[in-house]
Amino acid sequence: MTTTLAIDCGGGGIKASVLDEAGTMRAQPVRVPTPYPLPPALFVQTLSDLAAKLPTADRATVGMPGMLRHGVVVATPHYVTRNGPRTKVDPDLVGQWAGYDVRTALTDSLGLPTLVLNDAEVHGAGVVAGTGLELVFTLGTGLGCALFDGGILAPHLELSQAPVRWGMSYDTYIGEHERRRLGDAFWSRRIRAIVDGLRPVFMWDRLYIGGGNARRIRPEQLTKMGDDVVVVPNTAGIIGGVRAWSLTRP
Repeated sequence: MTTTLAIDCGGGGIKASVLDEAGTMRAQPVRVPTPYPLPPALFVQTLSDLAAKLPTADRATVGMPGMLRHGVVVATPHYVTRNGPRTKVDPDLVGQWAGYDVRTALTDSLGLPTLVLNDAEVHGAGVVAGTGLELVFTLGTGLGCALFDGGILAPHLELSQAPVRWGMSYDTYIGEHERRRLGDAFWSRRIRAIVDGLRPVFMWDRLYIGGGNARRIRPEQLTKMGDDVVVVPNTAGIIGGVRAWSLTRP
């Protein structure tokens, strides 16, 4: 039986577990706060230290924020800041992360075949049905996004960085900082407005909303979004680590 070390890396915390082929956790998840500043070498070491606390596995799946192509970082907005999301960007960290082959680094450090994807893509792998056009949003520090067509992961779109209103990106407009400032009721209305605005752009068959803040959407706003919108558990960010291997492009 193939076992998978699944690591879900967020702006505020990094958590991991080991799963069997059915997606059942073989160990209680372990979690650490995301350290800052976070150069690539510290990121790799942090994940290796987490893995050492868990049973051995046959392979690893890592989900992290930002734009990645074939395991290479194009941009990772949270991890280039000095003290975490919404703090000052460190130009030296920008240079260290740009073009960093994180898949190779983790494969070497963990000693396992490793798949590295955007965190929303791993989350989506844990929930998509595999039919039609399925879009996944994750709500947490910012906005994560993943698109699946017939169960196959489409090229990543960093929707979180697109402008929305008042010079704000989706990351800032509906991220954790704004949720705390606005309160859940007003923030939930923003989420519904975003969903309504993006529906004609994607014309999805189903939209899944996950991440740590999905449960904070008020029921009355969720009802108004329609039957094609489903809230899913945040545990998908770990469970998707198994299915991600079969849903990615060759």
